[in-house]
Amino acid sequence: MGTGVFLDVETMGGDISLAPISSLFNQWQQYQQTSSAQIIERCQSADVVIVNKVVLDASILRNLPQLKLIAVAATGMNNIDLDCAHQLGIKVVNVQGYAAPAVAQHCFNLLLQLAGRSRQYSQFIANDGWQKSSYFCNLDYPMMELNGKIFGVVGYGSLGQAAAKIAQAFGMKILVGERPKASTVREGRVSFEQLLMQSDVLSLHCPLSEDNALMIDKRALDKMKPSALLINTSRGCLVDEPALVAALSNNQIAGAALDVLSQEPPVDGNVLLDYKQPNLIITPHIAWATVEARTRCVAMLSENIKEVFVS
Repeated sequence: MGTGVFLDVETMGGDISLAPISSLFNQWQQYQQTSSAQIIERCQSADVVIVNKVVLDASILRNLPQLKLIAVAATGMNNIDLDCAHQLGIKVVNVQGYAAPAVAQHCFNLLLQLAGRSRQYSQFIANDGWQKSSYFCNLDYPMMELNGKIFGVVGYGSLGQAAAKIAQAFGMKILVGERPKASTVREGRVSFEQLLMQSDVLSLHCPLSEDNALMIDKRALDKMKPSALLINTSRGCLVDEPALVAALSNNQIAGAALDVLSQEPPVDGNVLLDYKQPNLIITPHIAWATVEARTRCVAMLSENIKEVFVS
């Protein structure tokens, strides 16, 4: 099957096999990273280009006459000029659902750390607080019991449903929110405003769009309970980051845990990284990245490529 090129294989880690993909091609080339200036040269003879986050815009696509397929090693395809690809007859496929168990697990990893005040108690022990205590336990940092609390979900696709299933196992009640700017509320959902006001935990699982960018802004945060926790394992630009810092600083909400930021990596800094209090947890966009999820991603990429060329 022709020539295949993977432009940013580093994003998949070095601990899983790419053989399900590489074995499909007569000629195969992979690169750890690829700058925009290197793309055309590296892909000039490629029939299939595989990318995770490398941007393939119109100026690049028009200079790749051999290209027949772009296989995206992710669900989001905002790094591809889809209109131009369609005009040029280049097919674009992505992978969906591969990371649902991993993302849901990480969502609750973050939530349980906040609810159990893990950072505070770890620091308490590191500072010899327990060792010097005259009592068998310490109650300085009150913990939240999830049973009976309301788990509010924004984005009820495979990721939101997987997280909700875990929440139910903890005895939580599920509320599914309507889109922020929706004119009607679908059956089985509540308005976005109701979701904000009623949720004890608000968990974001929706793709980024023009309609929901910065939907968790000052107005939204003002509507949330002072005891509420915000979890974002979706996209950083769903949250107004300065507004979140202010809300955390002023105890408008009890805590937040984020796996995503507005710029990744945050090479120019970020106001959330400057906030050092323990009611904020940040992880480096790793919710999707268990070994099992990445292995599924490779397998699905292989099937996507085979399906296009067999059909």
